[in-house]
Order: sequence, then C-alpha cells, then structure tokens
Amino acid sequence: MISCTEFIYVYSELFKYLDKKGGKKKVIEFWEGIREEFLWNLREYIEKEGLQGMFRYWSHTLGEEGGRHHMTLYDDMFVIDMHDCPSAKKIFREGRVEPYPDYCEHCEWLYPPMIREFGYEVDYHILDCKKGACRLTVRKTEKS
Repeated sequence: MISCTEFIYVYSELFKYLDKKGGKKKVIEFWEGIREEFLWNLREYIEKEGLQGMFRYWSHTLGEEGGRHHMTLYDDMFVIDMHDCPSAKKIFREGRVEPYPDYCEHCEWLYPPMIREFGYEVDYHILDCKKGACRLTVRKTEKS
C-alpha cells in the first residue's frame, strides 16, 4: 500500500498550479471540495461517536503518516498537538521542490469547518508551518 505521504509533493505542486491559475481563492475552493466530497469517513466518525470518533479517526490517520504528535481526549474536549508534521517536514525541509507557501493551511480549511457543522467549537492554530507545528482543539458545546 502506498502511504499518503508519497503524495505530499504532488499536493504542493497542485496547490501552486491552482494558485497560479486562479489565485489563492482557487486553492481554497479545492480544499473545500476535498472536505465536502472526500472526508466522508471523518464525517461518519463524528456523527456516530463525537469526540471519541475524532480520536479514532486521527489515531489511524496520524499513525499512518507518522510524525511527532500528542492527542488528548477528555469528556468534553479533544486536542491534537502536532510537534513535527511529516508533510511539513517533507515539503519545507527536504528541499526537493519549492513548497507552496501556504501548504499548512489545508488543514484549517479541511477539518474545523466540518467539525463545526456538528456543533463543536474548534480552534486551529498553525504555530510554525516550516517546523510542522500546529494545534487543533475541539470542545463540546450545548449543540454537540
């Protein structure tokens, strides 16, 4: 099986191409399309299991990708602290291609909007894209 990390350079090149053809707006539209059309499995985990489903989804996904991260699941909150994202490492540190400068923003456009659809409060912060550091915090609300 080919790991998702094998496609990181292709993603970066596609983001650059879309940006060149239609500006960042086109890149964001692409990310939104991925969220709406291809993240059905995360949607199902959230719908059926809430925060526990998010933990299960990212346990598998981040386990496959590797990198250094820490996930914390509480009754009312789920947190991912990414310390060394494998995607950012490949793009920004290996130097094979000129990276799309806003590469790390794809997570911001993929995950928080979807999670919010289920009534959760979401904070996502890119702490240092080139070092692959970010934090996703999801909190239960009265609606979730």
